[in-house]
Amino acid sequence: MNKGKYFITTAIAYTSGKPHIGNTYEIVLADAIARFKRLNGYDVLFQTGTDEHGQKIQLKAEEKGVTPQAFVDDIAGQVKTIWDTMNTSYDIFARTTDKRHEEVVQKIFKKLYDQGDIYKGKYEGWYCVPDEAFYTDAQLVDGKCPDCGREVIRASEEAYFFRMSKYQDRLMQYIEDHPEFIQPEARKNEMVNNFLKPGLQDLCVSRSSFSWGVPIEFDPKHVIYVWIDALSNYITFPGYDPDGNHGELYKKYWPADVHLIGKDILRFHTIYWPILLMALDLPLPKQVFGHPWLLVGDGKMSKSKGNVLYADDLVELYGLDAIRYYLLHDIPFASDGVLSHELLIERINSDLANILGNLVNRTISMTQKYFGGTIGNFRETAPVDDELIALALETPKKVEAKMDELKVADAISEIFTLLRRANKYIDETTPWVLGKDESRKARLDTVLYNLLETIRIAATLLFPFLPQTAEKIFSQLNLQMGGWESLERFGLIPAGHTVGTPEILFARLDAQKKLAEVEAFYQAKEAAAAPAPALPPVPQLPQIAIDDFAKVQLRVAHVVHCEPVPKSKKLLRFELDLGDHKRQVLSGIAKWYKPEDLIGHNVIIVANLKPAKLMGLESNGMILSAECGEDDVRVIFADHCEKGAVLG
Repeated sequence: MNKGKYFITTAIAYTSGKPHIGNTYEIVLADAIARFKRLNGYDVLFQTGTDEHGQKIQLKAEEKGVTPQAFVDDIAGQVKTIWDTMNTSYDIFARTTDKRHEEVVQKIFKKLYDQGDIYKGKYEGWYCVPDEAFYTDAQLVDGKCPDCGREVIRASEEAYFFRMSKYQDRLMQYIEDHPEFIQPEARKNEMVNNFLKPGLQDLCVSRSSFSWGVPIEFDPKHVIYVWIDALSNYITFPGYDPDGNHGELYKKYWPADVHLIGKDILRFHTIYWPILLMALDLPLPKQVFGHPWLLVGDGKMSKSKGNVLYADDLVELYGLDAIRYYLLHDIPFASDGVLSHELLIERINSDLANILGNLVNRTISMTQKYFGGTIGNFRETAPVDDELIALALETPKKVEAKMDELKVADAISEIFTLLRRANKYIDETTPWVLGKDESRKARLDTVLYNLLETIRIAATLLFPFLPQTAEKIFSQLNLQMGGWESLERFGLIPAGHTVGTPEILFARLDAQKKLAEVEAFYQAKEAAAAPAPALPPVPQLPQIAIDDFAKVQLRVAHVVHCEPVPKSKKLLRFELDLGDHKRQVLSGIAKWYKPEDLIGHNVIIVANLKPAKLMGLESNGMILSAECGEDDVRVIFADHCEKGAVLG
């Protein structure tokens, strides 16, 4: 079954730092849509990536003492790792430092310049460095950036400008003729009323005050600004070429079916980007969907607020599909969602452990208990079966309708409505009672078969949202997951089929214990990330002359044997080989080393120290070690030196 092509993109993540869970929500949402469309019979292209140019990145690289390319390579790697950790199935990971992308961006700029849509001028106004955006006096809010609320600086520089105003009326008409173009509806009204109706100003599309960007080929002291560079990734990576030599992916998949983006960058994707495409005489994406934010506590996540949560930490604490479920189910279609550990635990227990996990475990366990795992050999139907079967067959259509509107949370709710109905069916049919009566064996077989079929349909529908969990369910069913056509019939499990072994999908969490574990987890991370404590001041001893130092003989000794000194908690006894002779040395390092950690190593000793008696044993020398912080001592090893060597 092939319903045609479907091209979905996320915004490309800005490589200024590791993405937090709010940034990660978008890629998980896009992945769920892409996976569902594949299941639903579409040929899907799913693109994501990273935005890697700009002044902010150049400044951050300078702060770290690395090149901008090295900086973005590191962050892009972190982004990709997070995306992969969340089990996302993207087809293209775009990076705007890709050489072909840069070359095509230069061609796009030149094309727009040659046709008069870009001209050279001078910019004077307010500039927000974190957002890399220019604003007029009227656009500022209380003298600050209208988007992020941070301080702006006065900027004046020569720049190239894009004639936005030329295409304003055409864009207004397009939005009016295509009401589905900007979604949700409230976002469309915001763009039209706040930006288009007041009138568009020409857009600054180059910078000359920094160098980390794509240079303008015919004026290399300017770099092409983020709007043309970053936004063009949606067409450059599938293979768009301004000269007309387009790649196969571009020819097959453009225009995109949906750009999935955060509501905070809606203006760039619904005004700047479509006007740029109009100037290039290219089709516009069918839809731009501005998803809501994921909030922590009382506001949007930010490092300055100290409320940032990261996906990899949450996955380590709760498991991958538990986090996917929360992100996809608990963030509404058009309003912001809230994340907390308490809410996560509650959702895991109520939905994943009780409704889903308990249903699967009970059904597989009863099939094993009453039929040795083999099912479907007897049939005895009853009217109570009809409602469950009808809902199981209706649910795929309901889920499809919700997903066509990108109402992902509602689609998942439809699946859980079916799971709840299956749990109710168990209460109605009481299989544990049927199992006690041999004459009801055919009825019990039918009840369990109906439950297994319902679970098969539900697990197939869950796959786009909880892929690992769906795969585990099919493993317990001992079945291969089918495509969309497998959802159109009830009764596909063959008679005489044997199920697998029941396993817990989601363990119920003790909230108090889990919250204590979470607190300990973050405390350990904070301690690990804290800078090493400063060493105590070293007492200043009187200066010595070179003749004094020359009296000290340092030699390399090989540790032949080492053992604790009886009745001493501090001392270790060493047998050392200096090449020309052997000797015994005692050292008070038992607190930090076990004998087996030292045997076979080369150490440095003061070879001409007067012998001393310690615990009745003679020590001929002193092993060199260093104080490396509070209550921490480390022996200075010299394994690269020959035993007996004289140092100095």
